[in-house]
Amino acid sequence: MVATAGIIIIGDEILSGRTKDSNINWIASQLDGLGVRLKEARIIPDVSDNIIETIQTFSNKYTYVFSCGGIGPTHDDITTECVAKAFNQNLYKNTEAMRRLQLHYEGTNIEFNEARQKMAIVPTNSKLIDNPVSAAPGYRIENLFVFAGVPKIMQGMFNSILNDLTGGKKLKSKTVSSNIGEGLIAKDLEKIENEFSNVKIGSYPYFKPGSFGTSIVLRSEDELSLEKASEAILEIVIKLGGKGKILDGNEIDDRSL
Repeated sequence: MVATAGIIIIGDEILSGRTKDSNINWIASQLDGLGVRLKEARIIPDVSDNIIETIQTFSNKYTYVFSCGGIGPTHDDITTECVAKAFNQNLYKNTEAMRRLQLHYEGTNIEFNEARQKMAIVPTNSKLIDNPVSAAPGYRIENLFVFAGVPKIMQGMFNSILNDLTGGKKLKSKTVSSNIGEGLIAKDLEKIENEFSNVKIGSYPYFKPGSFGTSIVLRSEDELSLEKASEAILEIVIKLGGKGKILDGNEIDDRSL
C-alpha cells in the first residue's frame, strides 16, 4: 500500500500575501524522497471551523497529515485548541514541554509569562515533537503532525520525526527535452499516457532567446515502463520533425538541442 500525505498551512498572513509560504515545497520534496505521495495541500485561515473540518477530512483521507502554523503564544494561534476538538481530546499543560521552555528562557531577559507557557499546552493523547531551533515543541496526535509555521523551525521538527514515517517505492523520473511546441505533441502525449497507465506525464513549455520547446517529464515506480514511454515520446518528437533527448531524473535539462 502506497503511503499518502496531505499538508495544511494555517494562517491569515499567508492568504493575505504578507508572508510567502515555502513549507509546502520543502515538505513535498522531503516526502518525495521518502516515497510518500503528497496528494493535497491546502492553505486555510485562522478560523476554528475551517481548521477542525480540514484536519478531520485530511486525517480520514491520508496516511500522514502535516499542519504548519498557529501553535505560537499569541491570541490568534488557535491551531492546538482546534486539533483537540477535531480529535475529541482535552487540553493540558505538558510537564516536559514546560521543562524545555523554562530551560530555553532561563538566563535570558525574556519573561516566561503565561502567553509563552501557552506553547506547552497540547491535546491529551498527543506525543511531543522535538524543536531543536527554539525549544517550543510540536506534537503528533494519531496521524497528524503539528509543526510551527516558521520554515527553519518546521524543518527541524520534520527532521526529528523521520523515523515515524514509512514510505513506499520511490518514483523514478525521466525528462524528454524537445524543441517542438506543446500544442503539437499534446494529443500524442495523451495516447502515451493511456498506453502506459502507470506512468504520469507532465509537459512544460519553455522559451529562450531565438527558440522554444517543451520539456516532457515522466514519473513512475516501474523503471521499464518509464524507459519505454520515454523512448516512445522521443520517437514521436522525431516524427514530428523535431529534435529531442532523454534525460535521467537527476540530469539538468539545459535545452541545448
